[in-house]
Amino acid sequence: MNRCSLLIVLPIFSLQTVSAASSASIPISAEEEGQAWEFQIASYIWAAGLSGRMSPFQRGETVKVKQSFSEEVGNLDLGSFTNFSARHGRVVFSGNITYSKGKDRKTYNNLPAFQVPGINGVIPKGTRISGTAETTQLTTTMLGGYRIIDTQDYTLDILGGFRYWYLKNNVKVNASHPSIGNRRVSYGESFSWIDPLLGTKIAVPVTDNFSFISEIDAGGFGVGSNYTWSVLSTVDYTFTDTLTFSAGYKAFKVKYDRSGHVHDILQYGPVVGLIWNF
Repeated sequence: MNRCSLLIVLPIFSLQTVSAASSASIPISAEEEGQAWEFQIASYIWAAGLSGRMSPFQRGETVKVKQSFSEEVGNLDLGSFTNFSARHGRVVFSGNITYSKGKDRKTYNNLPAFQVPGINGVIPKGTRISGTAETTQLTTTMLGGYRIIDTQDYTLDILGGFRYWYLKNNVKVNASHPSIGNRRVSYGESFSWIDPLLGTKIAVPVTDNFSFISEIDAGGFGVGSNYTWSVLSTVDYTFTDTLTFSAGYKAFKVKYDRSGHVHDILQYGPVVGLIWNF
């Protein structure tokens, strides 16, 4: 099996690997016990597209949203995230802080009757609506675990932890109908929750300078969201002992539907960043 195939196959079999590791202890040499802590901080720019559905406010309509990064320069969906990790021997910790902002403009004609906060009464049937929905998302992920495989060909970490979500939706609506005239309102609402997570991280060195990295997690399990998952795969080039350039792709999915709040969104797009090792 070649090294690139490992990036696909190892996450699928990570649970089997954990089971095998639990039944046979992995010896740690005296050299590993004496190793110093190693740290990494990676800062990325994320050119994120956005698709899915959401309810901009708790008692409002659920609407579909879709915006690719390249569709309109004036409506770019931008994101950034910072990864951080630490390792001592086979004990590993990792996490990230992710920020993204998406905007979608739509016009609807002949809508059924519905309620919009800020406009007294029910919007009558046949109303023409135009507006902008803007979603700001901030997440913090914390994971800890164990490096169950550590060879010259590849390493594999098994992780567990949680992700904290904070979401804020802002909607600006223009409603036009003979019975209400032209009305313009704006409304905002925020909510948050915590998801448990399981994950893996795989590193496959190709040369002394090039390596493939893949980080995968999944969770929610109905505790917070219905489900969530995240995949980050990059090609890294190491310039010096302390500086690495990283480029790849990130996809981030969550389905949350609780107490009138709906956030069922897939974010996706290329990433570029720099990694500091110390």
